[in-house]
Amino acid sequence: MICLAAALIGSNWLSQFASGVVHGDQQANSERLPASHVTGGPKPVCGSSAVLAGPTSPPANATIVPAGDDSDIDLGESDTTYWFAPGVHLLGSGQFTQIIPGNGAAFIGAPGAILNGAHVNDYAFGGSASHVTISYLTIENFGAWGDNEDQGVVNHNSSPYWTIEHTTVRDNAGAGVMVGSGNRLSYDCLSDNQQYGFNAYAPAGVSDITIDHNEISGNDTYNWEVRQQGCGCSGGGKFWDVDEAVITDNWIDGNHSVGLWADTDNRGFEIAGNYVSGNYSYGLIYEISYNAEITGNTFVKNGIGAGPANTGFPTSAIYISESGGDKRVPGRYSGKLAIADNTFVNNWGGVILWENSNRFCNSPANTSGGYCTLVDPGQVTLSSCNSSNMEKEPYYDDCRWKTQNVSVDHNVFDFAPASVSANCTAATACGFQGIFSEYGTYPSWSPYQGPIVEKHITYDQGNSFSDNEYNGPWQFMVYQQGDVVSWRSWKSAPYDLDKGSVITGLLR
Repeated sequence: MICLAAALIGSNWLSQFASGVVHGDQQANSERLPASHVTGGPKPVCGSSAVLAGPTSPPANATIVPAGDDSDIDLGESDTTYWFAPGVHLLGSGQFTQIIPGNGAAFIGAPGAILNGAHVNDYAFGGSASHVTISYLTIENFGAWGDNEDQGVVNHNSSPYWTIEHTTVRDNAGAGVMVGSGNRLSYDCLSDNQQYGFNAYAPAGVSDITIDHNEISGNDTYNWEVRQQGCGCSGGGKFWDVDEAVITDNWIDGNHSVGLWADTDNRGFEIAGNYVSGNYSYGLIYEISYNAEITGNTFVKNGIGAGPANTGFPTSAIYISESGGDKRVPGRYSGKLAIADNTFVNNWGGVILWENSNRFCNSPANTSGGYCTLVDPGQVTLSSCNSSNMEKEPYYDDCRWKTQNVSVDHNVFDFAPASVSANCTAATACGFQGIFSEYGTYPSWSPYQGPIVEKHITYDQGNSFSDNEYNGPWQFMVYQQGDVVSWRSWKSAPYDLDKGSVITGLLR
C-alpha cells in the first residue's frame, strides 16, 4: 500500500527564504505572451500531446496501476516500473498520504493518466529513495489553498538523482517540484502552482542539477509577496545554496512574481537559451551568489506589473544583487559572472547591478539569516564577522557578498516605451540600465558607512558594460541609487562604461 508519512522537512522555512529584494507590491496580473512574439521563440510544452503523452500500453514487466483509489496498491518497491492507466488516480483521504518510492523505481503515465490530490493530500511523491523516474503523468490539486508554504508536491524531501520528464505538475499548493542533488527536470509543464513551479533546496545544499526544455508558467497564484511582505518566497523557480546548475532552453512565462530566482550562495550556474517573458517582476534575479554565465537568452516584457509600483528602484529584466565572479569559490565559471549575447525586448528595464551597502555576513540587514560568504569558509564565518573584527582583514573584504567581475556585453536591448506600458515613463523608472549602491547607514558598527560601497561597485570591482546595442530612449543610473546620467556621461570618465556600445533613439 501507499506509505503514510508526515512531512520530514519542517514547514517553517520562511527565515531561510526571506530575502526581501522584491520592491513594491505584487499582484496577480502577469501577461502570458505567445512564444512567437520573438522569432525563434519556444514551442509550448503545456498542453502538447506530442511532448506529454505517454505510452498507450504498459512497458514490459511493468506493474499496472488502475485508475481510481490507489491507496491499497503497493507502490514502494525498488527497481520496479509502474504504469498508470488512463483516468484519475487518487491516494485516499489522509493529509500526508503520498507515494514513497523505492530506489530505482519508475512511474509512467499513459495518455490521460492524472494523479489528483483532490486538495486533500499535501504531497504526491516523497521519501528518501534515489534514482527515481517520473514521466508522462499529470500531477495536480495537491495541498489546500494557501497550504504547503515552502513545501513541495513532487520529491517532497529533495531526494537525490530523481528524473522528472514529460510530466505536468499544475494547480498545487507550495512548490510543484522540489529539486535535490543530481535531479533533472526536462520537457515538463510546471504551471499555476501556488508558490513555485520548482524549488531547488535541501538542508545540506543541492548540487549538479539540470532544468532543461520546460515550460514554467503562471506560478505564485497565491501572491506570496503580497500576503507576506518581503518574504522573497515566490517565483517560477527558486534556487538556494546550489552548487552547479544547468538551466537551458526553458520557457519561463507569466509567473506572478520573479521568473527565475537564484538566492543565497549559489555558484557555477549556466543559464542559456531560455525565453523569459511576461513575468510580473524581474525576469531573473541572481542574489548573494557567485560565478555564472547568462548567455543567449531572450527577455520579453518582464517587470511590467511590479515596475510602476517601484519608482525609486528600477525593475529590470536581469537583477544582479550582491553577486559576482570570485576565483576563490571553486567550480564552473570561477571568477566571472558573464551576461552576454542576450536579447531584451520591451522589458521594464535592462540589467541592474546592485550592492546593498548594509548587507554582509552577520549583519542584521542580511535577510538570508544563518548564511555567510563562501570565499574563506575556514576563517570567515557568522561568528567571526562581528563588530570587533569587521574593520580588519580578511573580514573587511571577505564578509561581504560583492557585485564584482560582472561583464555585460554583446547584448541587444530593444525598448519602445509605448509598447511596454502606458505607465512606462522616466518618472516611473522605466527604461533603465544601472550600476549603483546606496549610502551606507546600518548597522552602527558597520565599516561600510557612507559612500564606500558606492565607490567600490562603480570603480574598482571589475564591473563593466561593453559592446552592447541599445535601441530606444534608454536611461542610466550610476554610482548612487537615484543618480541618473546621460548616455555621454555613462560612457565617459569617471565611469567609462559601455565602450564599443551604440545607441539609437533620443534619451527622454
